[in-house]
Amino acid sequence: MSEAHRDHDGPSLRHAVVVGGGLAGMLAAASLDAHFDRVTVVERDTLPDSPEPRRSLPQAHHAHLLWSGGARAIEQLVPGTTDRWLDAGARRIPLPTGLVSMSASGWFRRFPEMQFLIACSRDLLDWTVREQIVHRPSVTVLHRTELLGLEGTAERVTGVRIRDEDTGERVLHADLVVDTSGRGSRAPHLLGEIGVGPVHSEEVDSGLAYASRIFQAPEGTEDYPVVNVQSDPRVPVPGQTATVMPIEHGRWLVTLSGTRGGQPTASVDEFENFARGVRHPVVGELIARAKPLTDVVVTRSTVNRRHFLERVKNWPEGFVVIGDAVATYNPVYGHGMTVAAQGVLALRDELVRSGFGAPGFARRVQRAIAGPVATAWDLAVAQDILYPGAKGKQPARSSFLLRRYVDRLMLTATSRPLVTKTLFDVMTLSAPAHALLKPEVAFAVARGPQRLPLTAPPLTEDERRFTETP
Repeated sequence: MSEAHRDHDGPSLRHAVVVGGGLAGMLAAASLDAHFDRVTVVERDTLPDSPEPRRSLPQAHHAHLLWSGGARAIEQLVPGTTDRWLDAGARRIPLPTGLVSMSASGWFRRFPEMQFLIACSRDLLDWTVREQIVHRPSVTVLHRTELLGLEGTAERVTGVRIRDEDTGERVLHADLVVDTSGRGSRAPHLLGEIGVGPVHSEEVDSGLAYASRIFQAPEGTEDYPVVNVQSDPRVPVPGQTATVMPIEHGRWLVTLSGTRGGQPTASVDEFENFARGVRHPVVGELIARAKPLTDVVVTRSTVNRRHFLERVKNWPEGFVVIGDAVATYNPVYGHGMTVAAQGVLALRDELVRSGFGAPGFARRVQRAIAGPVATAWDLAVAQDILYPGAKGKQPARSSFLLRRYVDRLMLTATSRPLVTKTLFDVMTLSAPAHALLKPEVAFAVARGPQRLPLTAPPLTEDERRFTETP
């Protein structure tokens, strides 16, 4: 019996350890449950028993988009979750039908459904998944437990060193360790301690800050669309956005953002004025008729950061990194949860295909995870690096022609359904980025928009009355 098959209690078990009990961690535990006798989740917080905030997830105060590419992945991992979200008050928003969005190139027309998103609070998203996992007999959650390091060698990770309030420091032996500890992951450092690496990392920082506030939506807005005004990175001014996201219990979660030199503040008096001051005032007009329920919450930790783990030549067996522990993105693009879910799906698929004991298993999983990570990364940093004062690797001169193509594609997508669908397929991570270059799409982009750009938000007459001065 190998040491990797021996846990601290003694019996011979196939044991997996998941570091981090957030959405990615719970999805990972769900995928591992069918292949291991025991799954232990190591979590530094105390996870709430209801849809409540977590101390280590401050970004939960802001609008979160769970794109259809992520919702489908979660549904495969934990069947029935979508119905549970909807039963708890979430909404399934058809795209672009239920979206009033001003992109850098203008307003999207509200064509019949092409993709969708799930709209609710991040607390509800996480809890709905968590409460299905934590009660499984083979899953154990260690609350208020800190990860100290990895056990093993450069060839194989065999467990983790942890510390908790009750038993102090100890070792959990494991056949597989999955790091889903999020933005604060120390994976590159921990790998270095056992002789693995180096790990190449990159950052792009636009200086983005977020400010959010919850409102009671006006009566009659139960089916109101998501409303979003984006910035235009081609204009040399700070990028500012405003979004109204419907969430459970008849509320609106309103999130504002601004890059370096144009960030929103925590002032309740300035919130509506900021929303009116972006490229179109529609969000400010909407919240003027809504009742504030909370103060303004500001978050500034929004750097795009990616660890290129798939490039590490001496990747060890027994260790996989998923979600924000691999890469984090400007939250305005809403890709974090979807990338994490698709990463866990890659883990599950490889478990089914080859089993965790197959040679090269961990490396294959890490390389598969890099697919959705790369798409989300390219979409985020290609825009963020253009804002004034942005810090990070500048795009190569060769990317100029591609940027011009993307600009024209965005303009064409405002009125040509084929291009709109392809764009939303990629945005929701339901298709790879190279779908934007398919011959039929490139031909449509060359032809350009079918109609003149809209000059106002594509609201119905009934929807428009909620933007009128009360």
